[in-house]
Amino acid sequence: MAEQRARPLSPHLSVWRWGPGMTVSILHRITGGALAVAGLAVLTWWLLALAGDREGYATFNSAATHWLGLVVLIGLTWAFFQHLLSGIRHLFMDTGEAFELGVNRTSAIATIVGSVILTAALWFYLLGGVK
Repeated sequence: MAEQRARPLSPHLSVWRWGPGMTVSILHRITGGALAVAGLAVLTWWLLALAGDREGYATFNSAATHWLGLVVLIGLTWAFFQHLLSGIRHLFMDTGEAFELGVNRTSAIATIVGSVILTAALWFYLLGGVK
């Protein structure tokens, strides 16, 4: 029998540490999927409710204004802003910019903070916080 040797680990496991850039990259994929599936489902339901009768729209409106509906809509809003800001970040990176560790880290954190601030500001406005 051949003697078993331990296989070497991939070098990236010892070189890379988890950081904001990796988090934002993964969030970009997750938010894109969420917007494609859940966002499209909510948008389709809303458009069908608009095209239908008053009862259909009342049902949609009731679901959308329920606390769980608001959680879904706020989550989709955050996913939209996170995906948008992350996409803008990637656009700059595609030109060869923002690969320096400090700039990359700062831009990654800025996308997360920015998406939370934009979501909070929009929902504060939508829920009547600004008169």
